[in-house]
Amino acid sequence: MENKVDLTSGNISKTLLRLSIPIMGTSFIQMAYNMIDMIWVGKIGSEAVAAVGTAGFFPWLAMAFVAISRVGAEVMVAQSIGKDDKDSAKGYIKSSIEINIILSTLYMFTLIVLNKQLVGFFNLGDSNVIKMSEEYLVIIAFSMIFYFVNPILTAIFNGLGNSKIPFFINTVGLIINIILDPILIFGINGKGLGVNGAALATSLAQVVVTLSFIIVIIKTKNDYFKIKFFKSIDKKIYKEVLKLGFPVALQSGLFTIFAMIIGVVVASFGPEAIAAQKVGSQIESISWMVCEGIGYALSSFVGQNYGAGKIDRVEKGCKSALLISIVLGIINTLLLVFFARELFSLFINETEAIKKGASYLIIIGYSQVFMCVEIVVAGIFRGLGKPLIPSIIMIVLTGLRIPMAYLLSSVIGLNGVWWSLTISSILKGVSLYILFFYMQKTKKIYSNSV
Repeated sequence: MENKVDLTSGNISKTLLRLSIPIMGTSFIQMAYNMIDMIWVGKIGSEAVAAVGTAGFFPWLAMAFVAISRVGAEVMVAQSIGKDDKDSAKGYIKSSIEINIILSTLYMFTLIVLNKQLVGFFNLGDSNVIKMSEEYLVIIAFSMIFYFVNPILTAIFNGLGNSKIPFFINTVGLIINIILDPILIFGINGKGLGVNGAALATSLAQVVVTLSFIIVIIKTKNDYFKIKFFKSIDKKIYKEVLKLGFPVALQSGLFTIFAMIIGVVVASFGPEAIAAQKVGSQIESISWMVCEGIGYALSSFVGQNYGAGKIDRVEKGCKSALLISIVLGIINTLLLVFFARELFSLFINETEAIKKGASYLIIIGYSQVFMCVEIVVAGIFRGLGKPLIPSIIMIVLTGLRIPMAYLLSSVIGLNGVWWSLTISSILKGVSLYILFFYMQKTKKIYSNSV
């Protein structure tokens, strides 16, 4: 059983939705790990939220390294499927997983050895928050191989056109996390592990997800995974995967670094401000994850159809995805702007944190349509194997957040930081749409020069 799905035929809108809904669900589940942690940790207090949120930057940074092989796996597997080239698809799967394992090992040792210096970067100024952050980070570090492997296996199944398997497997992981969080954080008799319990619950859930993928691959006898890892290294494929994934990885890594610097600005306003950003970003990430689900579905759809030479089908799929993303962006804006306080109150009960968090959601809410367009257009370019130009635009405009955050926060306070995020998102959405529209009209988007 090969577990691949042909995306080069059938109704385009239905095909995209059938593929994207499980990916959205998977993205939501991956985000829900942190959200559930925040809900339970929020019951301890804003200091605990600040600790988890600060240490949480580094698993987020890990996604930049994952992107190096994830993009190559998803896009090149999809294009190989479109060309009906099974051997090529297996080669990309093998090389992507190998690269992922190497990077996860290096990253794990970095987090363990430099955990004090990494947390110290934020100048938290509270010894208790610093201690909790360092301990949380060390526990998470030991599970890095699972943090790395799960997204790459998800990407491979998406590239094969089968997004349901990752959805169901990641759902199992989320259920495990939901069960373990309160038990490990608070304990059966009130003697829990606190913040460390949240880290342990998430790590164990990631282990379960990896084991579930392995069981499915073995039971279904998937031919695409009949691979002998590290027996031989195909330098040509390694180079191709790294070349394709590097722009997206650089973009993801710099985004995280930019966010860390913004986090330093936010930290100067106190623990409540940190909690407002961390919880607020978790709520807002629901919107981001939904649109990213469409973006990754579109990458697989575009990859298979581009590989099969069906350009007309690629263009129709792009139009459908953009329309869906705009509608979702409008809905997200309405929810965040008009229900900000109610949404934030689900996580934290502290009045000052709720006030700051509601302001975050309202301001960031105005950028949702533009953010969705940005993500979907980036997905189109990824599917075509041409991520460089969009990545450059997104890096430059995201980088503008730093000077804007410092400038605006000095004028209007903490809300100035939130406005820097919204303004940059609007600029990215508009710029990428103009780029896509121009390159599609001139047909340059399908040339080999991009």
